[in-house]
Amino acid sequence: MDGLKKILGIVWIAVALAVAYLGITVMGVPKLTSGKQEDLVFGIIILFVLVPIVSGGMAIFGYYSLTGEYSDDK
Repeated sequence: MDGLKKILGIVWIAVALAVAYLGITVMGVPKLTSGKQEDLVFGIIILFVLVPIVSGGMAIFGYYSLTGEYSDDK
């Protein structure tokens, strides 16, 4: 079971990288460059609040899973 947890840790880190990439390129930057005020506010919230929280949380969860923090031995 610990091997599965380590594999899923790698998956969580990969998903965190994908969320960060898509959050920046698909949701964040196009909203900043649209020229509308409501899109600008939404883009700032996406880039500086949501993307770091979501991708950072998933990456930390994956890191802890890789290092064995969730193993049954502890």
